[in-house]
Amino acid sequence: MYKEQLKKISEYEYELPKTGKMLVPGRIFFSKKLLEKLEEDALKQVANVAMLPGIVKYSIGMPDLHVGYGFSIGGVAAFDMDKGIISPGGVGYDINCGVRLLATNIPVSEFMKKRKEVLHDIFRSVPSGVGIGGKKYGKEDILQVLQKGAEWAIENGFGVKEDLEHTEENGKASPANPKDVSQRAIARGLPQLGTLGAGNHFLEIQKIDKIFDDKIAEQFGLNKNNVTLMIHCGSRGLGHQVASDYIQLMEKEYGFANLPDRELINAPIKSELGQKYLSAMNCAVNFAFCNRQMIMHHVREVLKRHFPSSKIDLVYDVCHNIAKIEEHEIDGKKTTVCIHRKGATRSFGPGRKEIPADYRKIGQPVLIPGSMGTASFVLVGTKKAEEITFGSTAHGAGRVESRTQAKRELTIAGVEKELKEKDILVETLSKKALVEEAPEAYKDVDEVVRVSHELGIGNLVARLVPLAVMKG
Repeated sequence: MYKEQLKKISEYEYELPKTGKMLVPGRIFFSKKLLEKLEEDALKQVANVAMLPGIVKYSIGMPDLHVGYGFSIGGVAAFDMDKGIISPGGVGYDINCGVRLLATNIPVSEFMKKRKEVLHDIFRSVPSGVGIGGKKYGKEDILQVLQKGAEWAIENGFGVKEDLEHTEENGKASPANPKDVSQRAIARGLPQLGTLGAGNHFLEIQKIDKIFDDKIAEQFGLNKNNVTLMIHCGSRGLGHQVASDYIQLMEKEYGFANLPDRELINAPIKSELGQKYLSAMNCAVNFAFCNRQMIMHHVREVLKRHFPSSKIDLVYDVCHNIAKIEEHEIDGKKTTVCIHRKGATRSFGPGRKEIPADYRKIGQPVLIPGSMGTASFVLVGTKKAEEITFGSTAHGAGRVESRTQAKRELTIAGVEKELKEKDILVETLSKKALVEEAPEAYKDVDEVVRVSHELGIGNLVARLVPLAVMKG
């Protein structure tokens, strides 16, 4: 039904016309190839989001669009600050799931000599797995983390001040009042700081197999001869609990009578409950920034042991699940809006004050991880993205199969054979994770980033392929 309604605007741009209770049209950024596997229900979710109060311009679907909780994953929506809403479903349960990329001076050839040993050492140094914790921090520490984010990690010896400059929001979102976070959420966070988690989260050592823009790659510190390292994780159980808590509070306060889908429960952005959710969400955002910072510190220590003269720099850290108050030019006028990016990456072009000073002339680094066994990409943000997607692009490959379906159709032996043929070393606590996160369960990430590049909403800089992968 929804696919039939799509109107092609350009080669990679489709409009879902405003019908029924939709307040704005939908805008989908897809290729013909990606459209073939697009779920009807993902488009239905784009239409449902277009019915929410105060939505501005369009309900947007990125090239990795697929079904999520309420909002589709790969969904972007902006809401008016007076009439608009904020919705936990527009952020997701894994608040500030994001990606951090490290550049090194370790030659690929040298790393390969110690690959198995280094991967195992990292695996022992970074706790991972469902519900798995690490060192249990005190409640006072966690309260500080919720306010300070990655800043707390730096103050406590986990990294250097320069790391903050290469982290979105400088690693610290605000307002963030720990009083808006439940005791249950804090209790879940106590043992999970500095841990990777499970699901699609990973830690991956990579080589650069293709550079598309030599000049920008050099400015990002990417050298084709040396390994890179990518960390993908979020706010763990704490973020999940924040989402659950505020979904329940909003359900109790506002009910479902005017919603196209109960999963789109929300609160007016200026309401007391809306402001409390924004604060609690930012606390979880800060927990995730701190979490990735601490994991990076542990990785640096491991690499220093094996390669004493190694230099490991943070290229950038980006959020994938977040609501943010940002200024955008809408219909020729600068307007402050609440942007929901659910499985989408900020992609600001040159000149924006939010970009680190050393990248400001070229644009923000955009990090798009592939699935286990496929390539990941570094892109650069653009002015075009600011014009047509509120400064956003895709966040990854995007699933085409559920984890249940993947387990039905694939075998552990088959996935291990495929990874071995690609010469990718994997260490994991759970072999079933290999099946759930197999490349076959995801869209073609090369096609996703090609569409982003061709549209000009995130331009290709480098392609990274895995050498060693740690899974939860």
